Amino acid sequence: MTAISFISYINKNIRNNSKVLGCFSENWDKVCFAGFALCLLLLFFYIYQINVLTSGTYFISKDRLLIEEISKENKKLEVLFAENNYLEEILSKIENSNFQKTVSIKYIQILDNSLANAK
Repeated sequence: MTAISFISYINKNIRNNSKVLGCFSENWDKVCFAGFALCLLLLFFYIYQINVLTSGTYFISKDRLLIEEISKENKKLEVLFAENNYLEEILSKIENSNFQKTVSIKYIQILDNSLANAK
């Protein structure tokens, strides 16, 4: 049974059994069509709302993941900045301390028997 035949079946039964809907008896086909069109319109509007809601949820979760990724990268950059700042401070202190580069290293050799024996 198709939708149109079902509507015509309901239309015939209501016309035969209903005296309350006398004002709609002449335009009952138009009332049924308007009701059916309204139901379809509301169904499409509902589908549209669900689509907007799910796409909004998707974008929120996607943005949340992006924020977490950027936060991790920001923490790494903060650590690198702190290390670089610390190294710059050390280099400036070394330059201010007037250290000199060594040209050659000479080691002192101490013989084993030259040390004092502790008793």
